[in-house]
Amino acid sequence: MSKDKTQQTVQTTGHAWDGDLQEFNNPLPSWWLWAFYATVIFAIVYWVLYPTWPVGNTYTKGVGNDITYTTTDGKEVTSHWNTRSLLLKDLADARAEQAKYVEQLKAASYSDIAKDEEKSAFAYSMAKVLFADNCAACHQAGGNGVIGPYPNLLDDAWLWGGTFEKIEETIRNGHVGNMPGFKGQLSAREIDNLAEYVLSLSGQGSDATKAQKGKPLFSSNCAVCHGQDAKGQILMGSANLTDSIWTIVNVPAAATPEAKRAAIVNLLKTGKSRQMPAWKDRLSDTEIKILTFYVHELGGGQ
Repeated sequence: MSKDKTQQTVQTTGHAWDGDLQEFNNPLPSWWLWAFYATVIFAIVYWVLYPTWPVGNTYTKGVGNDITYTTTDGKEVTSHWNTRSLLLKDLADARAEQAKYVEQLKAASYSDIAKDEEKSAFAYSMAKVLFADNCAACHQAGGNGVIGPYPNLLDDAWLWGGTFEKIEETIRNGHVGNMPGFKGQLSAREIDNLAEYVLSLSGQGSDATKAQKGKPLFSSNCAVCHGQDAKGQILMGSANLTDSIWTIVNVPAAATPEAKRAAIVNLLKTGKSRQMPAWKDRLSDTEIKILTFYVHELGGGQ
């Protein structure tokens, strides 16, 4: 094909460099141009309908419908449409809907909540937030606690009782637990024998001879709190020593029998004090009720 024929069939912009270097004229596809025009039209419509352009100390408000919502302090506010007002309205609507369920829980008994799938689901979801805000710092996010200072709420071993009423009493009024130390009352040998007996109660490996000597020591020093059967007393908040659930020292995790014995001996010598704070002045009655239901369900309850 000759140079002259090529120049006739290919459209150029008319610009040329170095004599024969030319710029082709390739127009954009029609569909692309119409899409571009549509975006321009959309932008103009958007600028009219919604808050958009800054003007001095204010901005264009748009022509959308006004939004009315109620603030947390009960005031009714009307504002032009914007995403912040829309969010505040959605939050206000959610609070109003939540308040309906809260009122239902307030009037319902624990057994009613447990039987009603909708009520129990709402109570559980709300309690998770209450627990995270008020309880998780000590009992951990999942309620598994920390052996020593904070009891595990998942193991169904209730020091102060696991019924709805007992759990509510614990949350509302708190508790102070005190395990006295026997360092000044018993000799080192007696404490060692007593530790062997305590280990034997939960089936841990122990020296049978020493454990036998420790049994009368338990009766005269420990049974007043833990009971003669060593199963604890809810009134005292004393632990059951026969169930292999250890709330103060992690005996099962000790690597050797000597380590298990040393942990018990140290506890018997020094004792332990723990305090569960009262929440009656910090949480409403309904919030305490919802938390009670949640904690009861965590550990299976009684």
